[in-house]
Amino acid sequence: MPDSPTSLPKEIAEYKLEQSVGYLITRTKSALSNALNQQTMTELGITSTQASILFMLATGKCAVAVDLAREYGIDASAVTRLIDRLEKRGLLYRIRSVEDRRVVMLELTSEGYALAAQMPPMFQNVLGTMMTGFTPDETDLLRSMLRRMLCNAGTKI
Repeated sequence: MPDSPTSLPKEIAEYKLEQSVGYLITRTKSALSNALNQQTMTELGITSTQASILFMLATGKCAVAVDLAREYGIDASAVTRLIDRLEKRGLLYRIRSVEDRRVVMLELTSEGYALAAQMPPMFQNVLGTMMTGFTPDETDLLRSMLRRMLCNAGTKI
């Protein structure tokens, strides 16, 4: 194990991790994902990421692998593996574009659409639990602030 200092550098010692907005957002996202994953694995037999991908395809927000990679902030090879698993389960299929043979569109099967349709109540259940005690005004304010942060980051909503 490398040598560790006998006392922490001032920048580390004085940083209040539990007060960091980034840390709190990251922990909240992790808690949401874990709770949703438990529910989707139990009820649907797929991970929350797989279920979320089905939902994004069903809504039309994403149509190709590169859209999914951009939306989730993951690399194309990880998206390809997720798509492979969903295709193997018969939840989606690939369609090569007639306009551009390099483009492969993703389309849900009827079973994929059926699973995607089960997602909104699961999203609401998990989020409802985590937002217990929030007033409607607090919920609206949180939503507004998160949208503003995404806009400040140059991310389309």
